[in-house]
This record gives sequence, C-alpha cells and structure tokens, in this order.
Amino acid sequence: MHKLQSLSVVGGAASEQAHLPEPLLRARDVSLQFRSKASTLRATHRVSFDVYQGDRFVLLGPSGCGKSSLLKALAGFISPTEGGIALQGRPVLGPGPDRVVVFQEFDQLPPWKTVKQNVMFPLLASGRLSRPEAAARALHWLQKVGLEGFADAFPHTLSGGMKQRVAIARALAMQPEVLLMDEPFAALDALTRRKMQEELQSLWEELRFTLVFVTHSIEEALVVGNRILLLSPHPGRVRAELNSHQFGLHSAGSAEFQGAAQRIHDMLFGVADAGPAVDQALRRRAAS
Repeated sequence: MHKLQSLSVVGGAASEQAHLPEPLLRARDVSLQFRSKASTLRATHRVSFDVYQGDRFVLLGPSGCGKSSLLKALAGFISPTEGGIALQGRPVLGPGPDRVVVFQEFDQLPPWKTVKQNVMFPLLASGRLSRPEAAARALHWLQKVGLEGFADAFPHTLSGGMKQRVAIARALAMQPEVLLMDEPFAALDALTRRKMQEELQSLWEELRFTLVFVTHSIEEALVVGNRILLLSPHPGRVRAELNSHQFGLHSAGSAEFQGAAQRIHDMLFGVADAGPAVDQALRRRAAS
C-alpha cells in the first residue's frame, strides 16, 4: 500500500485483498459508448472497481469523463458495450428497487404530489407496502431528514435543498442495497451544499447505507467519501483508487486536507510527479 500525502493508493495485491469481504457491487472492464448516425462516442474505457457494504464510494473526475454514465450503468439505465456489472454476484441487467438514484435536478419530484405522497409513491408503485404502511414509512423518513412539518406541502413551495432532502428520504424509504447519487448538491449555493453534506454524513453515521456518489468537486469527494475512484478526462479511465476515510467536514480547510486536494488534482490532470506512483499502484492491481 503506497502512502501519498495522507491518501493511501489502493494497490490491490492478492495478499492485501485476502481479508476483504466479497464486494456488494462490482464493475469489471466497463466500457460505455453512445452511437449516433454520424459518430460513436466512448464515455468510459475498461473501468473496474468494487464497492463494499457500507462504503461511501465516490466517482470523481472532470466533466465529460463518464462518471454520470457509469452511475446510470450501475442503476441499470444503460448497458455496457464491454465488461459487466454485478450486484451481490448477480448481473445488473436493468433498473431495480435494490438501486435507487438521487439526481441533481430539483424537478425530480412530481409537482402535483405532496411531499409525503412523493415519498410514498415508489413504495406503492412497487407493491412493497400497503397505503397505511407506506404513509407511516414516508413520515418516518421525512422525520429523518427534518421535513416532517412539510409532509403536506407541494414541491414548488420548497427550497432547492429541501427538495433534495425529499428526494433522499424517498430513496432511503425504499431501503435499497445501494444509494446512487449523481451530483445531488451541485446546483445548490455553497452554504446549503455544506449543510446537505453534513446531513448526508449524519444519516450515514446512523444508518451505514452503501453509497455511490458522483461529483466533479475534489473537496466534496474528500468530505463525502471514504473511498475515491479517480477517472481521467474523456474517455474515462481509472487513474487511481484512494482511501480517504481520514477526511471529512471536520478537516475541511486544514493544511492536510488542502494538500490532499492538490495531490488529487495533480493525479487527475497528469502532473508529472504524481504519475509514477499512481501508475505503479495500478500495475500492482492489474497484476492481482
């Protein structure tokens, strides 16, 4: 395991992996392509990673590196052109209630439904619960995100941050195996974004759900994640995989945090002094 400015690069040697549990979610050599009449666009190239139970796993990279496309593939919305994805050892062949997505857009809530009805809707549509059971669970999760007082409000009366909390409550109410979040706080102002990061961290500390989180913000990746997959600019390739559990909101702004953020920037954009260490770690992983 190579230490790199307080970030441990995951080498993946067989002896290091022997004591790990089986991954909950596994991607192997995933390439994603989008075809049009005029051309074929390759979004990712042979991306591999493992997500374990209780991980806060972050896909980090610049715009256009395919991280949101990867999340859609994990959700089953699109299929890899090469490689495969498995959840608990079973191939992911389409969407399912075991994977729920929270998107960036605030308009993901049907505006004609109240807050409580929005949280209830997937529970009823999936046939998991009766209406009284769904109502009780919706109120439980709205309480978890601090919105129990807005159960009968309509989405247009809520702020952007409140709408995202409803979306998170709706997702967690389904009790998925994996919560997938696609830059959910990117459109929020800085203060609301920090508050949402705090609330997400608090929910995770209480519930220990498995999270895959997409961002193009290095600072947000360090705050949210305990493991970070760095993707190169288009087409997305694995640049490095890092353990970052030592960072969080408590350390944001510290010299160690800022140094780690700069080091990740250097890895992402190919600064010469970062490359050899990362390449060596990746070679060790590929050889395992």
